[in-house]
Amino acid sequence: MAKYENLIPRFLKYVKINTRSTPNATTVPSNERLTKFAEGLVEDLKAIGLSNVHINAQSSYVYATLPANTDKQVKKLGFISHFDTADFNSVDINPQFVENYDGHSVIKLDDAGKYTLDPAVFPNLKNYQGDTLITTDGSTLLGADDKSGVAEIMASAEYLLAHPEIKHGEIEIGLGPDEEIGTGADHFDVKDFGADIAYTVDGGPLGQLEYETFNAADAQVEITGTNVHPAEAKGVMVNASQVAMDFHAMLPEHDRPENTEGREGFFHLYSMEGTVDSAHLSYIIRDHDRQIFEDRKKLFQGVADQLNKAYGSDRVAVTIKDQYYNMREVIEKDMTVVDLAKQALEELDIKPLIFPVRGGTDGSKISFMGLPTPNLFAGGENMHGRFEYVSEQTMEKATDVIIKIAQLAEAQA
Repeated sequence: MAKYENLIPRFLKYVKINTRSTPNATTVPSNERLTKFAEGLVEDLKAIGLSNVHINAQSSYVYATLPANTDKQVKKLGFISHFDTADFNSVDINPQFVENYDGHSVIKLDDAGKYTLDPAVFPNLKNYQGDTLITTDGSTLLGADDKSGVAEIMASAEYLLAHPEIKHGEIEIGLGPDEEIGTGADHFDVKDFGADIAYTVDGGPLGQLEYETFNAADAQVEITGTNVHPAEAKGVMVNASQVAMDFHAMLPEHDRPENTEGREGFFHLYSMEGTVDSAHLSYIIRDHDRQIFEDRKKLFQGVADQLNKAYGSDRVAVTIKDQYYNMREVIEKDMTVVDLAKQALEELDIKPLIFPVRGGTDGSKISFMGLPTPNLFAGGENMHGRFEYVSEQTMEKATDVIIKIAQLAEAQA
């Protein structure tokens, strides 16, 4: 019998339920299926034996508490995951199993072999020799992002309840919606949650420990043209689509996602549409360094100002909205939460993989709410699409880490 007998069955149960979030929704959560899933989590958490299980009215997060079983004054730990999935087909998910993977074979996802997991394309597959992999059937995503984290947190709580000889302080659990559309953590209720330090369990491969993210902004560009007949266009026409191309060309050519790595930031054009009369560009702006991030936003606005000056009128309107900031600004003031996780990994003979995230996590926002929240690995690979997979053994090790963190926090109190 597996050490965590309900870990994989619970994961499979959850991934088969469609919890795709809805972009641009105005409700919290973004759709009714997420509400229904949250209600199911409440019942499952109660069945495990957790206390204070409820859906927070402000955030639609499901909160629960594992009471302390020690008399020591231990910092209250929090573990957080999200249960929505990304903007890819999530209907009729049919997980496949590859047992004792040899680390080099091509895995056929669909019967026709149109979609495969090939180590030549996905070299991380070589890290899973001897593991049991859970994959898609090629037609959907899997949902390991982040139902693996959900299942791991619940398995750790279930295990600790069944093993009272493992001493721990009070542990708070938070399972939330709408991470994939970037709005879930906006409503996180730190006071109701009640933890002193926390972790999102939403990372990728074995050993990931992340406490540095991008600073992030969304930028929208509206361009107004003047449309006249081309035969009479000279000196009169202002082609909004041409202005849009000029705008993009005036940004630093190197500073694009496809050209950058590590701590290099970028301007990413992710959507564009236009006619002669009007055009619209959508960007995200990213950088790890806060001052460089602010400079990037000024440069972006400066391009619009320059074009407006050239045309002698306000043809280009820019709207920039900050999305989240680099959690390192908060966490580096007290590295206890990182040091605790690093020690847990090392004591379990897992090599810590610590590097700056070229993205963000819910912890980016939650950390700036006053709750330091770095990110732990949950096991998923190739997230957000048909090539997603997860290792059973990595999920078990993620559960081990959660338990070890709880154990170390109590021992050091």
